[in-house]
Amino acid sequence: MTTRILPAAGDPDAARAIVALLSQLPDAEPAAPVPDSTSLLDTLGRLAADSLDELPEVVLVHERIGPVPALEVIREVALRFPAVGVVLISSDAGPGLFSAAMDSGARGLIGLPLAYEELAARVQAAAQWSVGVRRHLGRGPEVPAGPGGRVVTVTGAKGGVGTTFTAVQFALAAAAAGRRTALVDLDLQAGDVGSYLDVQFRRSIADLAGIQDISPRVLQDAVYEDRTGLALLLAPAEGERGEEVDERAARQVIGALRSRYELVVIDCGTQVTGANATAVELADVAVMVTTPDVVAVRAAKRMVRMWERLQVRKAEDTVMVVNRWSKHTEIQPSLIEKITKTRPTRTPVPAAFKELQAVVDAGRVQDLDNRSTVKQALWTLAAELGLLAAPDAPAGSPAPAGSGSGSALALRAAGPVARLRRGREG
Repeated sequence: MTTRILPAAGDPDAARAIVALLSQLPDAEPAAPVPDSTSLLDTLGRLAADSLDELPEVVLVHERIGPVPALEVIREVALRFPAVGVVLISSDAGPGLFSAAMDSGARGLIGLPLAYEELAARVQAAAQWSVGVRRHLGRGPEVPAGPGGRVVTVTGAKGGVGTTFTAVQFALAAAAAGRRTALVDLDLQAGDVGSYLDVQFRRSIADLAGIQDISPRVLQDAVYEDRTGLALLLAPAEGERGEEVDERAARQVIGALRSRYELVVIDCGTQVTGANATAVELADVAVMVTTPDVVAVRAAKRMVRMWERLQVRKAEDTVMVVNRWSKHTEIQPSLIEKITKTRPTRTPVPAAFKELQAVVDAGRVQDLDNRSTVKQALWTLAAELGLLAAPDAPAGSPAPAGSGSGSALALRAAGPVARLRRGREG
C-alpha cells in the first residue's frame, strides 16, 4: 500500500532534508512540503472538501513550522482530521516533549538529526494507525472531517451595525430548527447577548480561561441553558476580565463547545483581539455585518484587510451581511462586495427598526414577532448559510451564497494569530 505523506516545515533546508529522506522510503508518496501552519491546515481542508479519501495518511510537523507553535498545529490537525496520523519532528526527543506531543494528538516523535530507520518506523506506525482508523470508521462520507459541531462567527464592521442582534437571531433560528446550539459572547468588554435575551448568570467565559482541560462538567457549570433552547456562554460582567481570555483559552473553549454542540454561534463584536481573531480563524463560516453607508463599508474593508495581514482569514472566505438595506440605498450589496472582495449573501436585511424597538427595549429579542421582515430575512440568511441543517444534509437543504449545490459553506481551515499578540506586546 502506498503511504501518502505531507511534510510541514518552515525551514527550507529542513524541508529539503525531510523530502530527500522520505523519497527513499519504500511505497512512500511524499507531497510537496508546506511552509507554515496556515498552508498545512488550508491544504488538509481543501483535500477533505474534495474527498476524505484524498487526505494523506501521515503528516510530519517540524518543530519550527511557525507561526502557530508545533504542538498547537498538531492539536488542530488531530481535532479537525482525526483519521490522519501526525508525527512531530524535533531536536528535543526527551520524555517531556514526547508526553506533550501525545497529549496534543501526535502519533509519534522523531528526533533530529533525522535517521532513516527512525523515520521509517514512525511513518509506518502512523500510517498503520491511520489505515486502521479509516477501516474502523468506514471509508467515504461517514469518516469525520472535523471535531464535531460547526462554528459560525459574527463580527461587526463597526459598532451599531447589528452584530449581536444578528448573532442572536442566527442562534435562535438554529435552535428552532432542532439543532443543539451554543451562543457565545466573545465581545469581551462590551458583550450584550445577556441583555438582549434578558439573562443574568454568575458564570462567564472568563471562568474557563485558566482551565487547561475543560471537561464536560466544567463546561456545563459555565453555560446557561436558556428557555429558548440556547446554551449561552456569556461575556464577563466586569469588562476588565476580558483580558483573561487569550488565544489559548479561546481555542480550548471553542474545542470544548464543538464537541458538545451541533452549532456554535460566536458574537465577536467589533474589535480585533487575540481571542476573537482565534475564533474567526477556527470558524467554518465567518460572517461580517455592515450597513450600507460609507463609514461602515470603509470599516468593513479595514477589518477584512487586517484579517488578511494577520493571516486570520482571507477576504473571499468572509461572508458579508448587509443590514438595514433598502432599494433606495445608494450603496448596494454589489458595490460592497466589489469594495471589500468578500462573499455576498443573496438576502439583505431590511431597514425596519420599528419592528424591533419594543423587543430590544424590553431586552427580549426572542419574542420578536414571526411576521417581522427583519426576523424573516435573518432566519432566511441562517438557512442560506447552512446553519439550520447538518453539513452532510441530503440534497435539498439550504445552499450557501454563491453556491450551486445543497451543501453548507465549505470547511475553511484556520490561519495563525500569533502576530496579533506580538504586535500588541510590542
